[in-house]
Amino acid sequence: MTSEPSRRQPGDTTGLTQDAGWEIGVSKTLPLPVAAVWDFIVSPEGVALWLGKGVDLPTEKGEEYATAEGVTGELRSYRPGDRVRLTYGTTTLQVAVSASGSGKAVLRFHQEHLADAVERERQRAHWKAVTAEVVQALGVS
Repeated sequence: MTSEPSRRQPGDTTGLTQDAGWEIGVSKTLPLPVAAVWDFIVSPEGVALWLGKGVDLPTEKGEEYATAEGVTGELRSYRPGDRVRLTYGTTTLQVAVSASGSGKAVLRFHQEHLADAVERERQRAHWKAVTAEVVQALGVS
């Protein structure tokens, strides 16, 4: 994957928060009901796209997981039909699905406690690519 040139200017602190450090959020509105998007995101096929192939998504707080790439973490919260929040290595990742008008859903990936602006930009590209894969798998645009 090629990365796009950084849009950051020297001294740019976009994405730097006092509480969560560097963070990134990527979202996409989909022409599907919340339940359809949620069911896919927590299915083995959906989890493979955003968490890793072969990973069983934890559903109990404190339950641990590991990816084939060596990323480990534990579940912080699981609210069926709404969101999953888990540690992802040294960061925290949240995947959420919410309603956006009649028959539409917004899929959001939010990652915080990133190391720096460079990691933020790298993760922005990653979550945009993951979102595109989810859109393709769902057969929507």
